[in-house]
Amino acid sequence: MMVPTFLLFPLFASSWMLSMETSAFTMPIRSLCPRSRTPVPLNSVSEQTLREEIARKNIIAEEGQYGVLDGHIDSKPASLILDAENQSTDMQREITRAVKRRAYPLFILEKIFQVVDDIVDNFRNMDSASDKGQDTKVKERIVILGTGWGSAALLKEIDAKRFDVTVISPRNYFLFTPMLAGAAVGTVEFRSITEPVRQINPLSNYIEARATDIDPKACQVSCESIACEGNSCVIEEFTVPYDRLVIAVGAQTNTFGIPGVREYCCFLKEIEDSQRIRRALVNCFERASIPNLSDEEKEKILTFAVIGAGPTGIEFASELRDFITSDIAKYYGKILKFARIKIIEASSMVLSPFDPSLQAAAIEALNRRVSIQDEKVADLLPRPFKITELILETKVEEVKKGVISLSDGREIPYGLAVWAAGNGPLPVTLNAIATLGMGEQADAQAIARGRIAIDPWLRVLGGDGKIFSFGDCSCNPNYQLPATAQVASQQGEYLGRMLSLCDMSPRCKSTGELLPPMKDMQDREEKLSEKVASFATQSDRIGAPFQFLDLGILAYTGDGSAIAQIQVIPDSLAKITRKGGFWIMAECLLDQADIIEKPCFSCIGLDKN
Repeated sequence: MMVPTFLLFPLFASSWMLSMETSAFTMPIRSLCPRSRTPVPLNSVSEQTLREEIARKNIIAEEGQYGVLDGHIDSKPASLILDAENQSTDMQREITRAVKRRAYPLFILEKIFQVVDDIVDNFRNMDSASDKGQDTKVKERIVILGTGWGSAALLKEIDAKRFDVTVISPRNYFLFTPMLAGAAVGTVEFRSITEPVRQINPLSNYIEARATDIDPKACQVSCESIACEGNSCVIEEFTVPYDRLVIAVGAQTNTFGIPGVREYCCFLKEIEDSQRIRRALVNCFERASIPNLSDEEKEKILTFAVIGAGPTGIEFASELRDFITSDIAKYYGKILKFARIKIIEASSMVLSPFDPSLQAAAIEALNRRVSIQDEKVADLLPRPFKITELILETKVEEVKKGVISLSDGREIPYGLAVWAAGNGPLPVTLNAIATLGMGEQADAQAIARGRIAIDPWLRVLGGDGKIFSFGDCSCNPNYQLPATAQVASQQGEYLGRMLSLCDMSPRCKSTGELLPPMKDMQDREEKLSEKVASFATQSDRIGAPFQFLDLGILAYTGDGSAIAQIQVIPDSLAKITRKGGFWIMAECLLDQADIIEKPCFSCIGLDKN
């Protein structure tokens, strides 16, 4: 996953979040938010069994047709929303002007004034807090599905005093995904890259559940949750009503229908995946230390296959290389010479979102000479000793137990395989698309490919202005963006502002047609940032559509180095490679993280924790 250079979230993980393998802080749904519930007629079984059953429900048949590469835009934009030949009315012409990309200097000025507006609002809220009594007005119910980057940004920005906010997600914490690769090898601990949802916005409600379907007509979400009493657990189904719905469930790992991937590969999407990899790594080195094994058997056990050379795959391979040459060299020096990292990629390049010169720098970093501090261990290594091997332009045909079959006929034996090759939709995303029926949403699927099609204001096509979506599960057919944390974060922040400033679902009085969001100026003054946006869009009525500010991308390449691609102005790249890129990344992460530590070897899983 690509790391944004800025706009990173504080990671203030509490000590009671030491373990993410169990639902240590689940609040019973009954006491939190009484809703209609229908227990599933199942025999009481263990919680882990039910979690595995729910996980199996996420498997999508023929998922290859929905594949989206890691951090990559795979389709060309197409005009589906605006018809250039039908601009007969003033409103249509105004909409056409408004959806055009705002001039970059004005857009930057708008962003600056947003910060100024926030400061002014904070002072006003402090002055008026003591004067206002309890608000008895019925609040609009906003239900948010997901706790990823976009949802966390939305929760930070939304006015929970004005709206009744409920978050539904099977994960009750925000996860700092760019550091999952580091957590898998012990560079950081799991508690350091999480933040409880209830801590992000204490005024919001949270329900630990999995959304399964939506009903736009009834304005309700169908959910299922694991309810436990002692060691006995059942799956409970219930519905949650909403006035406005935000679908931000993200994406899941896409295996592209390749046989054996789900059975034999580890993924790198959740905390549980990172923990599984950490345990598997230690198991491999312990197995290879058993006496009477041949050299061939040891090399097979200590061959680590990373499938996918996008940002996630390269960063994990780099972290793993550091782990082997530093910690492993101290404790398993006698078998270090058998360790291998094989990166398998179907295309002809690594890190496809980056500039070619930076791709070359990444390859050079991965192939650098191995440096071992302990001279006794170094003397045991062959000359030359190469850990990392790049296998490009080669597809994986099948993954078997202990062997990966490639498209060129080769078979790669392995001890651990990590799949980092792309994203695919969750069932609730596909169900939402199907529920919205024929029309704009169905027409946009030729481009969206299993993602929810949205308009420039993040409103779901066919959702009557009541349903919003952003992040990896969404797609604007007219202006596609990469599936990165940076994009989702900016979209969540944008929607949080718009909900307070605009009427998001106005209708034309004469035709009943859904109009763009209109500014709601009742009981408030126009903000400075709004004035700049109005000048840029040449519209005093329409709320400014979402526009992405590319702050750059980073990727760790091992041994204290990284590559950075920072866009100062559109179509102009300022490139920073190697050591410089790492220190930019380190400064951003260390400033935001509560605890980022390099633990001793006992912390990385000798005790399998």
